[in-house]
Order: sequence, then C-alpha cells, then structure tokens
Amino acid sequence: MGLRKQILIWVLLVGIAASAQQELDSTVALDAYIRRFPEKITLRAGMINTGNSFIVTDRETSTSLRLNPGTSNYFGMSVLFRSLEIDYGFSPGFLNKEDREADPKIFNLNFRMFLGQWMQTINLYKQDGFYTEIDGVKGYLPDFSTLKLGGRTSYIFNRNFSFRAVGFQNEWQKKSAGSFIPSAQFYYTRYSLRDGGEERLENSWDIAVGPGYYYNWVLGGHLILGLGNTTGAGIRYVDSKESQYGSFVLNTRFLGALGYNSERIFAGVNFRYNLLEQWDKENIRLDDSIHFFEIYVGYRFDAPEGWVRTANRFNRKFGID
Repeated sequence: MGLRKQILIWVLLVGIAASAQQELDSTVALDAYIRRFPEKITLRAGMINTGNSFIVTDRETSTSLRLNPGTSNYFGMSVLFRSLEIDYGFSPGFLNKEDREADPKIFNLNFRMFLGQWMQTINLYKQDGFYTEIDGVKGYLPDFSTLKLGGRTSYIFNRNFSFRAVGFQNEWQKKSAGSFIPSAQFYYTRYSLRDGGEERLENSWDIAVGPGYYYNWVLGGHLILGLGNTTGAGIRYVDSKESQYGSFVLNTRFLGALGYNSERIFAGVNFRYNLLEQWDKENIRLDDSIHFFEIYVGYRFDAPEGWVRTANRFNRKFGID
C-alpha cells in the first residue's frame, strides 16, 4: 500500500477514533487507567541501536546510493522525573568491532517533555563516517558527515492513554486504551563532504504534519503491548552552493513496544522508525530515515521531598496535571 493511500485511510480512522474517545474521557476515571509516579525518580539503562540513514536515487538511471552510519550500537542511560526526561548514550569499542579501523562516530542526544496532553521531543544526531552501497558494491566514506537537529510536537487526545508507559516508563498503563495523536515534525539536516582541502555543504529543512493513532494493550496486568503509526505530508527545502529547491515529502512513523511494569522494576523493548520520503519530479531524490531499537531495564526510587514540593508548585502555577 502506497503512502498516499495510507494518509487517506488514517485520516478517516483517526477521525472516528477521536470522536469515540472524547465520550470515553468523560465517563471513566483517569486513575483507573494510569498509575502515575509523581513522587519517583526513574532510572533506565539499555542497549540501543540507532542511526540516521539516507538513500540518494538518480531517477534517470534508477541508481541508488545507500548511506548508513557506523557505530550505531551504544549503551543508553536515562533519568526521568515528572515531565522531564534526559537521555545520554555512549559507544565503547567492543560494541562495534567492525568499525575499529574505519573509526566512524555517532553522537545522539534526546530530550522529551510532557506538558499536560502535549508532548515535545527534541533529537540531535551527529554522525561522521558512512558506509555506502551502490549496485551491490560496498564502500566507506570517512569524510562524509551529517548533523540533524529537530523534533516532534504532539497532542494526546485521550487522557486515559499513556504514551509514557510504552516509551518512557514513568507511568503504568493499567487498562487498555488508545488515542488519536496528531503531530507536527521539524528537522534541520546539514550534509558535509570534505574533498581534499575543500568542504562541500548542503542544508535541508523538513516540515511535516499528520494524524496518528496509538494503542496500548494491557496483558495480565503487568505486561503491555503498544503499537501505533503517524502518517502525513510536508515540504522540504534544500540549499547548497550549486542549487536551491523545494519539494514535497511524505512522512510515516511506526512505533512498537513490549514491556513489563511494576511499582519499582520495569523492563522491555522499544522500536521506532521515522521515514521522510521525497515525492516530486526532481532527478535526484533523497529519502531520510531514523531507526531506534532499545532493550532496557529500569528502577524507580523516591524523589527528594524538596523536588516533589517544587514540582507541585510549578504544576499548580501553570495548570499542569
């Protein structure tokens, strides 16, 4: 099924889902669906595979160049308290033995915040050194690097659905629920190729919006299965020394999660995939994808009383749950 058909189907489905769950919100107590941990600090550690990959296609010759970053396996650590989450990742050499001679580098930083039913994510990907593949021939570009900065703003319509329960683990979904979640996405990407003593630069800006629907199935009280998709469209503007042009892009994002949750201990796996597919008549087409796979375990402990009091005052002042 093409992305255009997906967009039409999702617009119809999420419209029906949004109207149905507004009635659900007014009749069901939030506490029956979600266990929150406002008094806890959450620590999480995991093994992560992630990266920002690209496919450059010449439409005239139907030739595609694949660009995949090295050093995509790393340890990740997170600290969560209330609406704030900070992630940090590092990659020791033994996790990426095939990269020792090539020495590619990747730096990834994620920031997420929840304000009521709004969710904001900010991502940074800095990558140096890419493995290439064209017509089955593989190579390595040590002097090619990218920098991506951006994020996503989303609104969660159903207060009985917990996005944090599948992605961030500072809530526990106690009963199955789903939500219509429209999103707006923005990314800036800089491409740099050092050729001898000269550096060639290209910049692109992507903006996309679209509807989405996500659902959490609670299995046996402590197990959760979360699935969802956002599909939409937007524009891309590319600026380089040689040319400037705008194009139409289709955007789709998939999420899958399986986890165990309890009052103190939690564990699970997460998968996310975000694709920006260029869709126009330009001879050179650039598709941009970000994948994220994580196996994690975590623990919650009591936050200092001063932190809790300060957070309560902040939430009351700004009307945040």
